Amino acid sequence: MKQLVEMIVKALVDYPESVYINETVGESISILEISVASEDIGKVIGKEGRIANAIRTVVKAAAAKNDKKVTVEIMTEKKP
Repeated sequence: MKQLVEMIVKALVDYPESVYINETVGESISILEISVASEDIGKVIGKEGRIANAIRTVVKAAAAKNDKKVTVEIMTEKKP
């Protein structure tokens, strides 16, 4: 899942080198935290959150194929 989200987000932003994705895997759910540069946050969220919802929909569909649940959270820049 992490690679899928990373590929999508890097294609959307102006500063792909500042994209960082943290994956936390639990028993029943995985959480993907997307961090991007503050200049790119609007490009990842989109108007009225449409792009963010599209990313979540794609990830949930891919996760459902593997019988897993995934939550996607979007944040401003955070370094590992």
